[in-house]
Amino acid sequence: MSQYRSSPIAWGGAGDDLEHARRRRHTLTWLGGLSLILLGTIPVAVGIGPVGVPPGTVLRIVGHHLSGLPAVPDWPGSADTIVWLVRIPRVLLGIAVGAGLGMTGVALQALVRNVLADPYILGVTSGASTGAAATILFGVGGGMGAAGLTGSAFIGGAAATALLFLLARVGGRITSIRLLLAGVTIGFVLSAVTSFLIFLSDAPDGARAVLFWLLGSLARAQWSSIGIAVVVVLAALILLVLWARRFDALAVGDDSARTLGVSPDRFRALSLALVSLCVGAVVAVAGGIGFVGLVVPHIARLCVGGAHRRVFPVAALIGAIFLAWADVFARVAFAPRELPLGIVTAVVGAPFLAVLVRRFYAGNV
Repeated sequence: MSQYRSSPIAWGGAGDDLEHARRRRHTLTWLGGLSLILLGTIPVAVGIGPVGVPPGTVLRIVGHHLSGLPAVPDWPGSADTIVWLVRIPRVLLGIAVGAGLGMTGVALQALVRNVLADPYILGVTSGASTGAAATILFGVGGGMGAAGLTGSAFIGGAAATALLFLLARVGGRITSIRLLLAGVTIGFVLSAVTSFLIFLSDAPDGARAVLFWLLGSLARAQWSSIGIAVVVVLAALILLVLWARRFDALAVGDDSARTLGVSPDRFRALSLALVSLCVGAVVAVAGGIGFVGLVVPHIARLCVGGAHRRVFPVAALIGAIFLAWADVFARVAFAPRELPLGIVTAVVGAPFLAVLVRRFYAGNV
């Protein structure tokens, strides 16, 4: 099977100054444009729903809560409640989750050097889902509230990651095909474990909540529940950007990484721990949302090339924008019923995966 390919910046090389300046301007253009789109998305996405709120009113409500202006609100109290207590947390959570899944997809594709890798396919999401489901159904670690749920999801994701490398490592070597096969196997097994936990639970409401949550949803978003996810995603993004050159070196190959002073095994373990924490944090608040970590990295590389210093922030922005609008569609397409978010991302991601597989076997990837 074909390996992951990218065009990383040469380690320590001077490069061509003009080309470097051109790429820098190109990247800054993308970052600036995507940031403006994201900022414009927030008031528009918040205003869309069964009860529509104009973007101008959304901005005034936000300004009122943040600065106290205007002193006397000129909008209905119901609009204030809908915007500030329901939709703003939901949109912000969607942005954090989309950014987290997008950049962890980039990291995993670099770590295993395979274009088909993402947290869902490699079983990390399934592990996090199983850990969180155990908390929801049986209260494992639930005494700590949101932190307990995030911790359970992280432990599940970390355990799935450790098992992934244990199964994929044969004769001291790890290949992309073994990682993918091991990930699919782990995903099926952990999905069965989650289903068994639902079977064992005697709480119908809990089982129903887990089933909807496993398909992905931002309906649980509250101001009190988004803080952990936002902090973890921001911290992970900063670390991934700081480690970008190591990812560039690893993308070339383990032997080349060693010559550049990077220990592949140690860096993979450290990076996968970070990925597991990030995935666990977003799964704990939004459930299992597939395909975002698969689709977004490819779009980001098409925009700015393969150097990870550029790809990580661009992938985070694209993932944030994509999931914010996917959630808008999920909550209005069949109103008043809400479509699980994982269905929306699968409708977009599955055809993209089919195209990747077709190119994969045509030898063009």
